[in-house]
Amino acid sequence: MSWADIYPWSPPEPGEPVVRRLYDQVRGAILSGALKPGGRLPSSRDFSARLGVARASVVAAYDLLLAEGYAEGRAGSGTYVSSDLSGVIDVRPQAPAPSAPPPPIPARARVLDEITFPAPHAEPRLFATGRTLLDARALDAWSASTRRALRTLGPVHFGYSDAAGERPLREAIADYLRAARGVVCEPDQVIVTSGAQHAVDIAARLLLHPGDRVWMEDPGYPATLHALNSAGVAIQHVAVDRSGLIVAEGVAAAPDARVVFVTPSHQYPLGVTLSMARRLELLAWARETGAWIVEDDYASEFRYAGPPLASLQGLDGGERVIYVGTLNKALFPGLRMGYAVVPRALATAFANARQAIDRQPPTLTQAILLDFMREGHFAAHIRRRRLADKAKRDALAHALTDQMGEVLEVDVPDQGMHLIAYFKNGRLDLDAEAAADRAGIYVRAISRLYRVAAPRSGLMLGFSGFPARTMAAGVARLKRALE
Repeated sequence: MSWADIYPWSPPEPGEPVVRRLYDQVRGAILSGALKPGGRLPSSRDFSARLGVARASVVAAYDLLLAEGYAEGRAGSGTYVSSDLSGVIDVRPQAPAPSAPPPPIPARARVLDEITFPAPHAEPRLFATGRTLLDARALDAWSASTRRALRTLGPVHFGYSDAAGERPLREAIADYLRAARGVVCEPDQVIVTSGAQHAVDIAARLLLHPGDRVWMEDPGYPATLHALNSAGVAIQHVAVDRSGLIVAEGVAAAPDARVVFVTPSHQYPLGVTLSMARRLELLAWARETGAWIVEDDYASEFRYAGPPLASLQGLDGGERVIYVGTLNKALFPGLRMGYAVVPRALATAFANARQAIDRQPPTLTQAILLDFMREGHFAAHIRRRRLADKAKRDALAHALTDQMGEVLEVDVPDQGMHLIAYFKNGRLDLDAEAAADRAGIYVRAISRLYRVAAPRSGLMLGFSGFPARTMAAGVARLKRALE
């Protein structure tokens, strides 16, 4: 790859030696790293026409660069930056010397600067969370939807479009949520986002001012915590038990909270479900105080036992609840597509905030996804995934109980993409996490996710991204790593 064709070459000034000027420009671009080793230089004909100089002057400048080892000629192809510059220069870009002390880092920037996110891995490590497997039928259907979308590209795909998402896709998402989750909404209330976290971030921007009090589950989802910390709000961490968020504790500690962030269908990370009594209690408090609820329904598609509880949004009728979901976990993380269902009073503001952040969702991806949903592939994929992921969950739970039952108590969830295994012997989960990491296995210590509540020692293991047949051997590796 070469950037020479778009490099800002400048013609010589009147009276300036032409050959030297051309030589210095090319050499300077190489020294700065703008032109990389092996990159093609402009042809002498193109270079002379672009700068309005004689072609012979360009040839002479290239001859100097060739003689000094900065360039190399390739018969029948042209002139290139030398592939090996090690004997000529150090081509690493040099940072400019500081002319003054750097400005102080703002407080909110420091909050984000101190966050450590897991490094992405193209090939996920065993038991990594949030991973998915597309079966052959889903891959074939996605490819077919992509081909159809490419054949029907129109003006909307090459220009600016609705910041909230294309209307047909929003209609399809609304239909899906009404059928699958009992969400009460119209397409105008659906905002297409890049994922659940994107929607949470927009909600925090719209609903909160610095210093406002909010509730968050303890333990809770780290990315939500990061978004709230960067917003400068006062977080009230509210404990979670077997019935989910302890609403009475939140009311006692922060009755004036403006927003509650909650994962009621499958609490992150513990996997418990918010009971119906707690759901009604939370909604009653929100109506009484005028608070908002942000419902992150991130794994609602994957329930393996019993009927799912109604969404908070559906129980509320869509007045106080912002319902957040993602298609990245239902399909694949690289999709970067999610949604928020917002009360009508907030729909315009939410769409405008989405536009202010990154203008619009990608139109081609929307077209592919719409075709995938309209053709029935999405619903069929979810049905297959439920069966496959249940088998993976059961295989992992059985392997853990069979091989490590003396040290681990396995909590088998009715929903979701991961499970929790608690230590029986008081072992520190952080030590176990580090030992597994050294063995190339990804397990997450849940104690690090607690903020105020007394932490439990346990490991979070993802099962959705790996074949069921790999679970027993994976647990054997984990056992060896922890021994």
